[in-house]
Amino acid sequence: MRNIRLDVEYDGSRYHGWQYQPNASTIQQVIEETICRITGERSRIIGAGRTDAGVHAKGQVANFSTKSTLDVLSLHRALNSLLPCDIVIKKVADVPLCFNSRRSALKKRYQYWIWNCRIPSAFYFRYTWHVKFPLNMTKMRQASQCLVGEHDFSSFRSSDCGCGASALRTILHIGIEACPDGRLRFDIEANAFLRSMVRTLVGTLVEVGGGRREVNEIHSILLAKDRTKAGMTAPAHALFLERVFYPAQDGNNSS
Repeated sequence: MRNIRLDVEYDGSRYHGWQYQPNASTIQQVIEETICRITGERSRIIGAGRTDAGVHAKGQVANFSTKSTLDVLSLHRALNSLLPCDIVIKKVADVPLCFNSRRSALKKRYQYWIWNCRIPSAFYFRYTWHVKFPLNMTKMRQASQCLVGEHDFSSFRSSDCGCGASALRTILHIGIEACPDGRLRFDIEANAFLRSMVRTLVGTLVEVGGGRREVNEIHSILLAKDRTKAGMTAPAHALFLERVFYPAQDGNNSS
């Protein structure tokens, strides 16, 4: 038996997220069906992150078990020749049987993009959230630092999160940068994320940046452990799973 790692890039616009769902097209389902066409085996793939409907990935990582003797180069070529153009396998590798794309991950990085301008963009609208009102970068950065560290993020997860009783997570870094082209980029790294956590964090920070909330409200929102106390959930189409990090012994320190 072999354990195969896939590094995957996809545009999630047409899909109902990563995870398999009955009567809905998902990234996992499409890749599994394609693997079956190539190997003749029904293999269940494990993804590092269960991205929601409409969310994209530049650095998703997955793995699956197979008895196939097809070499990784041939498998790589076959996958990309059969997959739809909005799902691309960037890398295929044999990895130790103990490697699990989800459990072996040290941390993940997500990026969220905002087009902060009164006038919309004909080019960026597919992958950015258009926020028309001016955003105060200083206030958003100050508020973001209140979220760094280990906290109970119950206030920032969806009601159907399904992650069990514990909402304890550790945010390692939040960066907010203004790009020369007018976009704003949010970089958020954590040891793990709850469902809709990144989008709710961004939605809340945007409310701070727009003057609808104060910086010092973030602490009380965390303590409340109540989703209704946080801000809106930012739209899915501007969110990207950017990178997954693994220990060096897993062959690569990142995706």
